[in-house]
Amino acid sequence: MRSSMLSGLLLAAAFTCLSCNSRANERRIAQVTTGGDPVRGKAAIARYGCGSCHQIPGITDAVGLAGPPLSGIASRIYIAGVMQNTPDNMIRWIQHPKAVDEKTLMPELGVTEKDAVDIAGYLYSLR
Repeated sequence: MRSSMLSGLLLAAAFTCLSCNSRANERRIAQVTTGGDPVRGKAAIARYGCGSCHQIPGITDAVGLAGPPLSGIASRIYIAGVMQNTPDNMIRWIQHPKAVDEKTLMPELGVTEKDAVDIAGYLYSLR
């Protein structure tokens, strides 16, 4: 009985630890999935002004209404309604949205490959 009580306490402690660190775990998963650095991605999002068109959790002043809100973008099936949501497609979309959908209103911002990978890293942390 003592052993099962101890096991229950350890399980509860592990669950509490996981839930406290869920944001950190999401960042780690996003980094492994995309190869990007979510911290650098967050800075790049601010630098490119993505928040002028999108609402983006965790980005100060990202309250734009021209584009869709990006909360939960990592869990969506499609990007821009035209391509499967994969890390490679996300990076491609961030760099060259007009090449994916010539009618999109999303502008070509001259996002570098490294910045696109890091931005994808941040966006994939938004579940």
